[in-house]
Amino acid sequence: MPFDHNDHYHRWLLRTARRLSGPGPALDVGCGTGAFARRLAAAGYTVEGIDPSPEVIAAARAATAGPNPRFREADITTAALPRDHYAVITALASLHHVPFETVTKLRDALAPGGTLLILGCAPDRTALDHAYGLVSVPLNAAARLACWLRDRATGRRPPPKPPVTDPTIPLPVIRRRAAELLPGARVRRRLFWRHTLVYRRPSEPAPTLTSPVS
Repeated sequence: MPFDHNDHYHRWLLRTARRLSGPGPALDVGCGTGAFARRLAAAGYTVEGIDPSPEVIAAARAATAGPNPRFREADITTAALPRDHYAVITALASLHHVPFETVTKLRDALAPGGTLLILGCAPDRTALDHAYGLVSVPLNAAARLACWLRDRATGRRPPPKPPVTDPTIPLPVIRRRAAELLPGARVRRRLFWRHTLVYRRPSEPAPTLTSPVS
């Protein structure tokens, strides 16, 4: 019964990207089979998707007609990224596979005024985490059943899934680290065991404070 928790947030992510940063170069980190990269491309972005799994990159290329988006097999921790370049960078349930400090590499790759959009995963640790999980359980069951009925009626086969790693950094730590590394970032808890992080790089550098001359 395939119901993809990441796909559920595609429309919100796309609306947020278009509201904060107009079309331009975009990077989808951990792109999987390319579903969201293709949505970005359809919205007018020139998209590059990267993922370390050769199987899902092959599936992404096979499912994509035309040169946009383009895909490459790469590990975000070692891949070379241009500085000050991307209008939008997205990472959907992929950054918990790498050190959180990787966000600084993505931050530096944003053009001035560019937006970083993260749909993240975190372990349930607090009472509020568990409360959101309890609310998500019946909604998840209903959505899974709806997807199963749709796929049975249409003959649709779900795409291959990339390797899964359990998240280890709880949301309070993510909030604290985001405040340190991405000043002004907004982190929000979501249903279906997800959270969102939105960071917009300032259009101009912050002014340098100088001491008054006595």
